[in-house]
Amino acid sequence: MAANNIIELQNISLVFPGVRALNEVNLAIHKGEIHVLLGENGAGKSSLIKTICGVYQQSSGTMIFDGLEYAPLNPLTAIQKGVRVVYQEFNLLPYLSIAENIFFEKLPSKGGLVDYQRLNHEASLLMAKVGLGKLSPKMPVENLGVAQMQLIEIAKALSGDSRILILDEPTATLMPDEIDTLFALLLKLKSEGVSIIYISHRLNEIFRIGDRVTVLRNGELVGTHPSSELDIPKIVKMMVGRNMDSEYPFDDTVLPSDPLLEVKDLKYKGNPHSKSFTLRKGEILGIAGLVGSGRTETMRALFGADPKMGGQIFLKGEELIITSPRDAVKNGICLLTEDRKQQGLILEMSCVENTTITDLKSVSDYGFLNREQEREATEKQIREMNIKTPGIDQKTLHLSGGNQQKILIGKWLYRDSEVFIFDEPTRGIDVGAKYEIYLLLWKLAAMGRGIIMVSSDLPELTGVCHRILVFSDGKITGELERKDFDPESILALSYKEYLQS
Repeated sequence: MAANNIIELQNISLVFPGVRALNEVNLAIHKGEIHVLLGENGAGKSSLIKTICGVYQQSSGTMIFDGLEYAPLNPLTAIQKGVRVVYQEFNLLPYLSIAENIFFEKLPSKGGLVDYQRLNHEASLLMAKVGLGKLSPKMPVENLGVAQMQLIEIAKALSGDSRILILDEPTATLMPDEIDTLFALLLKLKSEGVSIIYISHRLNEIFRIGDRVTVLRNGELVGTHPSSELDIPKIVKMMVGRNMDSEYPFDDTVLPSDPLLEVKDLKYKGNPHSKSFTLRKGEILGIAGLVGSGRTETMRALFGADPKMGGQIFLKGEELIITSPRDAVKNGICLLTEDRKQQGLILEMSCVENTTITDLKSVSDYGFLNREQEREATEKQIREMNIKTPGIDQKTLHLSGGNQQKILIGKWLYRDSEVFIFDEPTRGIDVGAKYEIYLLLWKLAAMGRGIIMVSSDLPELTGVCHRILVFSDGKITGELERKDFDPESILALSYKEYLQS
């Protein structure tokens, strides 16, 4: 083992019944480097991480940690060695405070009781490190937004002595200023000798912080290169095994037409500002803004998931009374939530059950499910949407993020919805799967459907949308046509209300 390596993986294979997740992978992580790990969903990244941190035990091969053989039996063994992981899916306890979550594994005590004064003080220091210094450490985690939860997970990982810090999609929900704070922190940790394994589908981030890049495909190592020797087209080709014409396809033959959805003076609880906007047939309407600016809250009120305090909603000129998601769905409005695993899919159920659940009447005879019709409908969706699954009876829990997202879209297509509200539709999925999702959006637009896309990824919004609305502190502060798209203008509008005296 080279002296400058913190960990080496030698011919690591991981085999499950009928699946070879990793096939003789060789990888070396240097001390004090930021090593970027890339690959499409299903490429083996998660399997590799879980092998390093003790969730899985390799089927064959050897790991060497700081010169000694390393075979963690469980995650606790890995943590004791200094291997910490921040997963894409959060592992927080909602009813406990921020401080209690950060130090849950090792709560400071005094006289046999939790020392809350010390706990809150030490938590405040870590929260300041990750850009959450303005929050109270006593705040319950359930009151936080998704981006804030992500930063708390990172603070939690920093609460112990880390020698290897593994981050899985840490910027998926963060805005540019939050990303800058995170990157400054990672560079500081690197200077202190911490090795960082960084997984992201945002390829532009690689060149800001990455020292070296490793690409996996179908469970095998494609290659490891210094980031200075790579560019995005080379990386994409390594990941997907083919060239892609454009990262963000825009179909200029699909032209928005008549108004489809009109929202007038919509208000929701906790925000006094009314919102009005129009969505046209065949249009992809982007929603930009900082996390907490009211984007998600507005969409949830529109869908009936949260109570609205005023306003009117019209579909094709007719006013709708929406007091619950049932009302919205009945009228052809669907919401694909930013948290597909908790709020979008029933992970323990199969592809069949998740696909037809939005319209069980269509696959029922006299009140009983017709299993044959269910299977035929699901097979059609899987075929048309190019969903990769061993079979239609596979639990959605075991599908990759991109294929889970396709199942989520498919279930609303099956319902024949007219308005699709996507909240962070490509969060946590790879560049190849993103491209397929964009093509599906254009397919929907070409069918005359209306699409609202909430996203924290500005290049995604400017690359795919016809128009963009910008939210700032609960207000709509701007509306931009495609010819006027400019990232600086969008960011300025996003911060506009926060800068008012």
